[in-house]
Amino acid sequence: MVPLSILDLAPVTVGSTPAQTFANARDLARAGERAGYRRYWLAEHHNMPGIASAATAVLIGHVAGGTSTIRVGAGGIMLPNHAPLQAAEAFGTLGTLFPGRIDLGLGRAPGTDQAAAKALRRYYASADEFPGDVVELLRYFDPVQPGQAVQAVPGAGVDVEAWILGSSLFGARLAAALGLPYAFASHFAPDALDQALAVYHREFKPSARLSKPHVMLALNVVAADTDEDAARLFTTQQQAFVNLRRGRPGLVPPPLESGDAIEGYCSPAELHMIDRTLACRAIGAPATVRAAMQAFVERHRPDELILTANVFDHAARVRSFELTMEAWTA
Repeated sequence: MVPLSILDLAPVTVGSTPAQTFANARDLARAGERAGYRRYWLAEHHNMPGIASAATAVLIGHVAGGTSTIRVGAGGIMLPNHAPLQAAEAFGTLGTLFPGRIDLGLGRAPGTDQAAAKALRRYYASADEFPGDVVELLRYFDPVQPGQAVQAVPGAGVDVEAWILGSSLFGARLAAALGLPYAFASHFAPDALDQALAVYHREFKPSARLSKPHVMLALNVVAADTDEDAARLFTTQQQAFVNLRRGRPGLVPPPLESGDAIEGYCSPAELHMIDRTLACRAIGAPATVRAAMQAFVERHRPDELILTANVFDHAARVRSFELTMEAWTA
């Protein structure tokens, strides 16, 4: 059985606050732990009112401190925004506080717009430095060598599981070259999925961290009692993507009155865009979700799945993850 994990977008919904988002994040992680999910990941985003995980490492600590067995990590840290030493220190600290439970997924996108990217790291040259920064960061987790001028304290010798994230062939090639596990963002960028997986498996070189290729794929999953109710809940995610593409990111909106109502919210071109962007999805009653997930796994053969559900109502979101795990393990 392919293990399941949770990708939480830390949504700030209309009428809510970041403080409530943080409480919800810990509650969802606890529910995921009880249900049997393997990992709980948060992603770094900036300058986005509807996503409260900008200080990703801080929020990981909040969630890890409220759970006991589930792995907690970043999916991911956008390394162009950080000096490798600072990222190693942050995750070395987390790995020391929560031994054997911290994941560090690394991405090369800024996770924001150009203005915020400049404000985050004003002197960074370009994302072309990403491979070298990854190598530098990982070295800080190695045991300290004699004469080593700079070390991460804490960090050296700390067990942190590192991943490369990607939505293109670049990440696939880098993960393969470094012998690291690879997480593909198929939940919003499915176009290069098949080619990226082929490249990663073909070019993979074993490393001290990983002996054979290991892939986790992201999937949009919303489960509810009926197909119709799940489709209605999914309109929150659809609206959020349309609003982002319109240049108006905001708080996460409530669902529309029905799944079909999204056709009135979008233009035909926008509807085509979100259908393509969110094509990797399983939306429906438990049996529908299970069948769609099985078909996805049979086609792409991932080692793990990480699921995201940008559902407006927190109780419905928790229930979605519970129903999904029950259906998957039935």
